[in-house]
Formats: sequence, structure tokens, C-alpha cells
Amino acid sequence: MKKGVFITIEGGEGAGKSTLIEQLSNTMLQRGKSVLMTREPGGIPIAEQIRAVILDRSNVTMDARTEALLYAAARRQHLVEKVVPALEQGHIVICDRFVDSSLAYQGHARGLGMDEVWAINRFAIQELMPDLTIYMDVSPDVGLERIAQASEREINRLDLEKHSFHEKVREGYMQLLQQNPDRIVLVNAEQSQQTVFDDVLQAIENRFAGFFATDVKFKGMV
Repeated sequence: MKKGVFITIEGGEGAGKSTLIEQLSNTMLQRGKSVLMTREPGGIPIAEQIRAVILDRSNVTMDARTEALLYAAARRQHLVEKVVPALEQGHIVICDRFVDSSLAYQGHARGLGMDEVWAINRFAIQELMPDLTIYMDVSPDVGLERIAQASEREINRLDLEKHSFHEKVREGYMQLLQQNPDRIVLVNAEQSQQTVFDDVLQAIENRFAGFFATDVKFKGMV
């Protein structure tokens, strides 16, 4: 039975997810929380290998259904090997992307259909959904410009998609937000880094009252 808290961070390219997750983890650790940071696709060796195939810029001929299946396969292995054990031990798991990414990217932007992609992922996740999802909303213009200016970030296959693709990804997320208002919270990711962070902290506190009360015992990083 799940004892921990599962929080996922979603958003288009250049939304600032990685920076936010690091800030969240540091803050929770400082307040005595036991935290596991991870990402999709990836987080464990098998899933990282799948990630390399998905994001390889040379794989431009990859079929959309193949892409969706690879994401679901990586997600399954990541869950059973890393996420579920951490939750069962009572840890807070903060994950960079989860099933909503597949629904927005492959389901809506690739045109496979959200219902079809959900069917694939429902098989993979066995009903395990996040307790809270933060959607970091950023326009494709702003997000892609951030990527272009980030010299330390390697450009991957998805970054090379047309502007219209990234617009559809954003549309997909907006649909998911409308369909899941009790789980997904939108945060304007075009604000200052500090304001974004403050808004996310408030969203977490609103969902889990007293969440940031300092534990008596410092538990540290998983």
C-alpha cells in the first residue's frame, strides 16, 4: 500500500522543470522530509537506455506509436524498480514528467488520441497516479528561446520539432488541466524563478495542509 506522496512536474520544452525540482528537493530536505528526485523517461538504467533511443536526434524516422510504446515501457520499469518502492517506504517522490506527458505529446500533439495513449499507459502504471501534478505553463516561443540560450543543455529530438508541434503539446496540457482540476495545478512558468517556486510551494501546501511543517527527525535524501 502506498504510504508516501507522489508529485509530478509537467510542462513543455524550456518550462524550467529541472530547476524547480532541485529547488523543491532542497527545501523539503531542509525541512526534514525524505525525498526522491527522479525523471521520465529514465531514472534507472533500463529506462535511461530507452530514453537515449527516444531522444536521439538521429532517430527522426521513429513512428509515433513506437515512441508512445517506448515511453510506456520506460515508465513501467521506472515505477516498479524505483518509484513504487520509495512510495511504499513513505518517501516523497518528485518526478520530472509522468503519464500526462505521453497524453499531451503523443496523444494530442502526435495525433494518436489521448484515449489510445491512456490505454497503453493504464496497462503500464496499473492505476498509480500522482497525488499532485504541477503543470508549468510556458509559451513555445519563450520555452524554445530558453533552450536555445542554455548552452549546458543538449538539444534533443523533441526540441527539433516544428513550432506547431509545441503549440499542440500546450493545447494537450490545457485539455488535461480541464479534465483533472483536482489533481493538476497550473503555474505560470514565465514569471521569475522565485515567483514560480513560491507559487509551487503554495500549491503543495494548499493540497496537503501542513505539508511543510518541519519533521522532528531529519531523514535525508533517498
